[in-house]
Amino acid sequence: MSKINLNIVLVEPQIPQNTGNIARTCAATNSNLHIIKPIGFEIDDKKLKRAGLDYWHMLNIKYYENLTDFFEQNHGNFFYFSTKAKKVYSALNYPPNSFLVFGREDAGLPELLLLKNQHSCVRIPMISESRSLNLSNAVAIATYEILRQHNFSGFRCTGNLTSFNWR
Repeated sequence: MSKINLNIVLVEPQIPQNTGNIARTCAATNSNLHIIKPIGFEIDDKKLKRAGLDYWHMLNIKYYENLTDFFEQNHGNFFYFSTKAKKVYSALNYPPNSFLVFGREDAGLPELLLLKNQHSCVRIPMISESRSLNLSNAVAIATYEILRQHNFSGFRCTGNLTSFNWR
């Protein structure tokens, strides 16, 4: 098991497939998933579960009524991912008890939240013609950067090839 207490926070997710893929990433990396309501779909949505159905038993997930509820219940190091941020995500060092906060697919994080936390807002670089990355891809990129910074502590980093007859 990972020795890093990594927390993925989704603020008002709208697309069930993204949330399902993120849940699968969280399960595979032993990361906690925090979902802040309102949510743009039913939690039992087929598309949500299809993306990570065989991983749901491995998932540590918690729901919150709103951002205030989330911040009242959680303390640690918060990093806000946004296309509006000036710092590149890979330029920071992330402590083990980090919360990676991601906004709605259609709107991002609330502007006031970003303004109040400019020192911990980060972005994933992309070409200027691109509006944004897919949310589940952004979460995976950020998650694995933090795991890399901690030398993938507690993770299996090697595999074994088996012989296969290519005819």
